[in-house]
Amino acid sequence: MRKKVDERIRTLIENGVKNRHRSMFVIIGDKSRDQIVNLHYMLSKAVVKSRPTVLWCYKDKLELSSHKKKRAKQIKKLMQRGLLDPEKVDPFSLFVETGGLTYCLYKDSERILGNTFGMCILQDFEALTPNLLARTIETVQGGGLIILLLRSLSSLTSLYTMVMDVHERYRTESHSEAAGRFNERFLLSLASCKACVVMDDELNILPISSHIKSITPVPVNEGSEGLSESERDLTILKQELNEDFPVGPLIKKCCTLDQGKAVVTFLDAILDKNLRSTVALLAARGRGKSAALGLAVAGAIAAGYSNIYVTAPSPENLKTLFEFVCKGFDAIEYKVHIDYDVVKSVNPEFKKATVRINIYKQHRQTIQYIQPHEHEKLSQVELLVVDEAAAIPLPLVKSLLGPYLVFLSSTVNGYEGTGRSLSLKLLQQLEEQSQLSKGVEGSLSGRVFKKIELSESIRYASADPIESWLNALLCLDVTNSVPSISRLPPPSECDLYYVNRDTLFSYHKDSELFLQRMMALYVSSHYKNSPNDLQLMADAPAHHLFVLLGPVDESKNQLPDILCVIQILQFLLQVSLEGQISRKSAIKSLSVGYQPHGDQIPWKFCEQFRDPDFPSLSGARIVRIATHPSAMRLGYGSAAIELLTRYYEGQLRSFSELDVEDAEETPQGSQLRLSEAAEKVHDSRKLYLILLIDFIMLDCRHCENQNIFAWFHANIPTFDVSLLEENIKPKTDLPPLLVHLHERRPEKLHYLGVSFGLTLDLFRFWKKHKFAPFYICQIPNNVTEFKLRFSRNLSRDFRDIEYKLAMSVLDPKMDFTDIEPAPSKSDELSKLINILLSPYDMGRLKDYSNNLIDYLSITDLLSILAHLYFQGKIPVTLTYVQASILLCMGLQNRDVSYVEEQLKKALERQQILSYFKKVMIKLYKYLYGVASKEIESALPRLKERVLEPHSISVDEDLNDAAKKVEEEMKGKSDGVLNPQLLQQFAIEGREGELENALENGGEKVLSGGVISVKSSRSEVQSNKSGKKRGKDEHGSKSTSKKRKS
Repeated sequence: MRKKVDERIRTLIENGVKNRHRSMFVIIGDKSRDQIVNLHYMLSKAVVKSRPTVLWCYKDKLELSSHKKKRAKQIKKLMQRGLLDPEKVDPFSLFVETGGLTYCLYKDSERILGNTFGMCILQDFEALTPNLLARTIETVQGGGLIILLLRSLSSLTSLYTMVMDVHERYRTESHSEAAGRFNERFLLSLASCKACVVMDDELNILPISSHIKSITPVPVNEGSEGLSESERDLTILKQELNEDFPVGPLIKKCCTLDQGKAVVTFLDAILDKNLRSTVALLAARGRGKSAALGLAVAGAIAAGYSNIYVTAPSPENLKTLFEFVCKGFDAIEYKVHIDYDVVKSVNPEFKKATVRINIYKQHRQTIQYIQPHEHEKLSQVELLVVDEAAAIPLPLVKSLLGPYLVFLSSTVNGYEGTGRSLSLKLLQQLEEQSQLSKGVEGSLSGRVFKKIELSESIRYASADPIESWLNALLCLDVTNSVPSISRLPPPSECDLYYVNRDTLFSYHKDSELFLQRMMALYVSSHYKNSPNDLQLMADAPAHHLFVLLGPVDESKNQLPDILCVIQILQFLLQVSLEGQISRKSAIKSLSVGYQPHGDQIPWKFCEQFRDPDFPSLSGARIVRIATHPSAMRLGYGSAAIELLTRYYEGQLRSFSELDVEDAEETPQGSQLRLSEAAEKVHDSRKLYLILLIDFIMLDCRHCENQNIFAWFHANIPTFDVSLLEENIKPKTDLPPLLVHLHERRPEKLHYLGVSFGLTLDLFRFWKKHKFAPFYICQIPNNVTEFKLRFSRNLSRDFRDIEYKLAMSVLDPKMDFTDIEPAPSKSDELSKLINILLSPYDMGRLKDYSNNLIDYLSITDLLSILAHLYFQGKIPVTLTYVQASILLCMGLQNRDVSYVEEQLKKALERQQILSYFKKVMIKLYKYLYGVASKEIESALPRLKERVLEPHSISVDEDLNDAAKKVEEEMKGKSDGVLNPQLLQQFAIEGREGELENALENGGEKVLSGGVISVKSSRSEVQSNKSGKKRGKDEHGSKSTSKKRKS
């Protein structure tokens, strides 16, 4: 039987198409799938242009074949069996057969990011999370439909108690019942969404969508050419810049006026070539930030930039950016494989994402991806592009800035992890520096800063009602919800209040405003947030919320300013209660190596310390602490932690009050009245009421004198009313939103813990409040073991950690002036020295202390000495600088140049080596004093010589030696004057022959002259001495010649 469709449904769809706004339909019933065909048909009629594409998302079972051939085979089998009439085929089967459907599992929903569909179908409501809801809805274009399918419900309030899949992660052994506050708020929010209709599987509109009664067709507010005002302005801008290169071709790829202006601003900065300029692009999700950056990078290549680096938390985040870089290349007529090549990653973690583009057309140019922590690779960069900067820790973003052009892109609100620490801190600081540099003429110290904001969505028109509803539901657009504080009270005047989550998520006007302010503090304080955090706050049974408020003026009917929020997990301030795990469960976890969700501290302690008893203790873990941006570093966070600690220690309530409450028991009469009332309710709902008995008892203490049945009718839904008559409204009888800690009884805890990302400031903050570390990334447990394992990992995993942070974590004792070493400890150290250091090692230390060898000769001993010192084994007094040098060179295996860089050039290389030598001398002296006997006994010894005095004196010895010398000289002189020796030089012959020779000379011989006389020696003698005489004659001749001359 055919039924006429309600005209209001058709009007809503047509109005959405005309205004480019999305519409949402929630269909309840087992046959809701059949109505998809009718809605798709009405949408196709309204769109006219093309058949809308469909995205179908589900948990695990689609209940229909997603394969074309399989579906055709199924229909063929039905026809062969005579069960299918081709003329009367099922409309849904025809709808599926026509194609255009994309099927997606919820767990694979990340792959649909960036795609656009005309219709989105969401089934399996129990598997939905806030992240999935936002991710899938944002794929629908303007004029499209979102369809949410629900099973048959006897009452819409059944959603309040529906068990969601995500609740499994929230349950712990001691807190097993998750609440349905998020679903309650979700259902109540549907009534406020003007573009949402809740109906049954026969398209009957339910009373919760009463706002649809007044819907009327809207005219199209467009110009003569069928374009909106924004589209006409974009067309004019494209025409004006058509002749400019590269701006003209690139701006043609822009879809909105905001995006076009952003690309123009980027290209102006590129062509200006000011290498100390920063341009920041801020926008919500779906505004085209990454596309604008990609077009700007293509323009930089056209302008001649050679080295361009891009970074993001992951290369997968740059998919859209690189895609539009290639589209920009197409616009400026660059050909792939001819003018440029795209390089994909071979790292399996990056899933073949693009990591580099090499360009060859003008000259060698490169667009290279780097990870955010690799800032040391930016030495030759000309342009750095940081996409999704809000998801990168602020210190890393600061380290990326340098003397080059920087483009920043950040999501200020969205669903993939956002935060305002970037815009509130870094961008504000850059803007202030830019203003100061402008005020000083000729100043070159500051950076030129420009900020761009995109407000116009690409997929749909502005003022989209679905976007407004989703932002309010998931607290996505809370950037403007941080109220300004007119007066900051002293922290000592502030009080900590407990937040009742039932009232906070009740969807009352004041509760919504307070919730938005709380989430605004989270977003402004933490660099990464997610919509799933909201469901965790609402439904997790072990989580509690606290807020720090200034003095409250009750005469003013307004919400107080929130200074600090703490969220704790038992075991904002967000606090989570943990522990109370049975010993049996702990032993089972240790044996199988499985760690359940929740109870992070107990399970970590149990796993690493192998202690099955610790998880049975109850405790609380501080999950988050967020402070108002205007009140940071003023002591409000410390005040909140102090009050929370005192609260759980029982210092805020007197012991008498606690004892009275322990002794209180619920009156028997009250229990009877409630039990009797529960039995009088409809029998089919008895179990539901019995499960809520405790809740009713607590909330009805102030209602003892009232009619109990009146209370039931006001607070418990009437189940006999059909869906078409049921009217859902927020609860009216709710407890106060804020409860002073003096008025609330604290849970009994054995410990209070915290888990956070390790930074120097955070570590110092928690250490100031007497929190001791027991676990960091590896497997430490108690404090001593933690320091030991942390120090061991400083040479590997923590090698790049700042020395100040490492010193704060280790917190070594450096002053031992008032402590005398105990003999037992000295004996223990002596044994360690014998094991770790050989006598030759001690000898090298001694030689280095005496300047006999270089420090490079003892570098292999630094690690041993540093570990002994930082474990407290060597009680030697060192200064902070000396201990820091020992840590860097001993534990982190760094050289002197690294230490010089870490100390910011405060000490020169020679000064560092001087401090280092002083450390080694102190360590050596102490070690030698402890183990000197063992060292001396082990070292090889030289033979000792006994020195005895001489039997005679030195003078006698010298006189004796002189006499010996004189005797030797006398003996030699006597031998020279011996006549027998001189006889060999006598001239043989007669004297007459000599006289004849003189007469024959004819001349008188001059004094000193020489006359030759023939010798008459025998031939034998002459022959024997001939050689010698020859020499003498030769010498005589030469002498004679000299004398004559």
